[in-house]
Amino acid sequence: MPWRFWIPDRMLSLGTMRNPWAREYALTPGRYIWGKAPSGFARELSALVPRGGRVLDLGCGEGRDSVYFASRGFAVTGVDASAAGLDKADRLAAEQRVSVRWICRSMLDLPVIGKFDLVYSCGSIHHVPKKDRCRLFRRLRTLTRPGGVHAHIVFTDVTVYAEKGEEIDYFVPGELGKFYSDWLALRYEEGAIPCSQDGSSHSHSIERIVTKRARPGATSTDFPPRILA
Repeated sequence: MPWRFWIPDRMLSLGTMRNPWAREYALTPGRYIWGKAPSGFARELSALVPRGGRVLDLGCGEGRDSVYFASRGFAVTGVDASAAGLDKADRLAAEQRVSVRWICRSMLDLPVIGKFDLVYSCGSIHHVPKKDRCRLFRRLRTLTRPGGVHAHIVFTDVTVYAEKGEEIDYFVPGELGKFYSDWLALRYEEGAIPCSQDGSSHSHSIERIVTKRARPGATSTDFPPRILA
């Protein structure tokens, strides 16, 4: 495969929960389940990344947001445990004539070094078991430059809807913010997003956070002030 980085499936972490999307990606090779256009969340965040900055996209799936960040001139690493999803992502990058480093691996076992300006996830970290999240967030913090940004959307247990047999270890409202109690809160909100991927209209309750690692000498705020876009 013409990827920048490839790790065989046998090396994938066994710590993740049952996620049906790898199967769905494989069953729909000619269709992008989530579309090719970037999410609104990704569009909003691009202004926070310095020119030529490094972006880490966790659970990048079919690659729409990774490709968008690359089109903005950023050095992007997209991570997903689905080879079929990354096949699509690589085709999309070629179509858009951008370069992305793809890594087929669980986000719990990131084989990356250096510091990133943006660590990003859109609907993926809730597939990481709760018992492993402290370890994940500790690792993500070490991969972040001073002044770097973390931005995540996760599902919460306010509204529970199991889609296509997936397992989700739902976040409790406010749980995500506790991992960033000593960072600067740029945005925090709770809400719901509509979905119909299983053919039935429903919604998922979410928590959305954008937070910044303070530079040396900066004063942090108590988390989370509700600063909404």
